Amino acid sequence: MTAIHRQPTRASVSLLLPLLAGGVVMVALGVYGRAHTPTGFAVGVAGFSAALPMKVWLTTGAAALGVVQVVSALSMWGRLGVTIPDGVHRWSGRLAFLLTVPVAFHCLYALGLQYDVPRVMVHSLLGCFFYGVFTTKMLALRKENAPGWTLPVIGGLVFTALVGLWLTSSFWFFTAVGVRV
Repeated sequence: MTAIHRQPTRASVSLLLPLLAGGVVMVALGVYGRAHTPTGFAVGVAGFSAALPMKVWLTTGAAALGVVQVVSALSMWGRLGVTIPDGVHRWSGRLAFLLTVPVAFHCLYALGLQYDVPRVMVHSLLGCFFYGVFTTKMLALRKENAPGWTLPVIGGLVFTALVGLWLTSSFWFFTAVGVRV
């Protein structure tokens, strides 16, 4: 049997920088999360009773906006037969990202990257992965010669990571603790 050797296309090579940057973000967050001594206390819970409910509700909002992202992306690519206004995808993504920032800040600052409880370990790793693939997606958006599968695949990974984060935090909280503000 002979192996078929293909030269990487220019389009594939153009993804190297976004992938590398996403990998650096992912690893940097993980290293910081492990190296930083967690403070153990919350910073600015903004009207919530405690840090955990704040994180749960902000993550739930981000996940809901993630669903809007998927639906609006399907509309943009002509997969729904319904047209959603152009700005919906962009603004729902911006808002979803903004909702994750205080959550990530609290997680890294107060808790760090933890691996002693399987759910928390998966959650910690998914958080690093989320920001890494998000970085990759944002940088790949500007690559005009990127392969057609790039944004759907990377966007799908961002959404999958966000759903995983929601399942390992908000869903767990709602089922184990209950609905609290």
